[in-house]
Amino acid sequence: LGEGAIFPVIALSAKALGASSAIAGLIVALIGLGSLLNNIPAALITARYGERRAMIAASVFSVFALLFCLLAQTVWVLGLGVFMIGMATSVFLLARQTFLIEAVPIALRARAMSTLGGTMRIGLFIGPFVGAGFMHFMGLSGAYIAAIVALIGTGILSFAIPDLPSTSATQSTTRKKPALSQLAKTHSRTYLTLGSACALVAAIRACRQIVIPLWAVHIGLDAATTAVVYGLMGAVDMLLFYPAGKIMDRHGRHYIALASMGLMGSALISLIFTHSLIPFVIFSLLLGFGNGIGSGLIMTVGADASPAQGRNQFLGMWRFITDLGTGGGPLLLSGLTAVAGLASGLVGIGGLGFVAAAMFWRWLPRRPLH
Repeated sequence: LGEGAIFPVIALSAKALGASSAIAGLIVALIGLGSLLNNIPAALITARYGERRAMIAASVFSVFALLFCLLAQTVWVLGLGVFMIGMATSVFLLARQTFLIEAVPIALRARAMSTLGGTMRIGLFIGPFVGAGFMHFMGLSGAYIAAIVALIGTGILSFAIPDLPSTSATQSTTRKKPALSQLAKTHSRTYLTLGSACALVAAIRACRQIVIPLWAVHIGLDAATTAVVYGLMGAVDMLLFYPAGKIMDRHGRHYIALASMGLMGSALISLIFTHSLIPFVIFSLLLGFGNGIGSGLIMTVGADASPAQGRNQFLGMWRFITDLGTGGGPLLLSGLTAVAGLASGLVGIGGLGFVAAAMFWRWLPRRPLH
């Protein structure tokens, strides 16, 4: 919710401080860069201090970062605050995932991961509306105030949850933790196969948020209509996380992985044949449906592959790989569009969905890991 409140206004804040459009875009990108670069340190922090303490610390760190953004008098101070928010995000995501892996029985793991993914989607969906309400009374700074309130709530909730037995102070000092280099070597095949497939999933997900407004402009839709279609796609996306997790728990991760990637790949490619509103809406909703049934897929596959010893470090490297996909997908789309046009970009990104599906077919276990 806190992130959703500030995402729409970061670029506006940069512009208000005198940044050009290019610099404003760079400032927005710093949140993803901060998360990417902090994935490995986040794993080490969480392994050293435990999930609960890591989330409390990340809450405090985020509040300071938001204060930097709120009080910034130069664009570079704003950029520092945004980068710090990205750093805290990597700690939150890793600590929450690890906590759920340890706390939830394996028979419910996919539902736990998909619900985590679903609640994140819900927060990002509601956040802009909450931020808009605060901004109605406080101006642009209201979005950051809303985020600070949300992060204080996060810190209180993090403080209230119990420590996991496996991360208690006594065990954290006695349990031997494998080195990152050892984990990387031992699990290199998993990273190269399933990790790469999940990186493609992340790339396609990142691109879906870009292609809808771009293709809407291409076929002549106005901004208001585009926003409504985008919102409908997000609503479909949000509604499917629990059924997706239940199917993964009952019948295996394999079916959801193939269906999600097949639908998203087909929808992206089919968009190039749409030239009016109704077909565009249909394939946009299909894209949201495909993404929605894949809620929690990356986290579930990573959880299944992670070892009991060194789980935080393993997942830190896993998140680094998938974040490369999140950052690389839009760059690939941009390159393909620049060279061959937007339709070719859609076909190229859609094709990645079928590549990911083939990789899951080959390497993802077909049965639940009970």
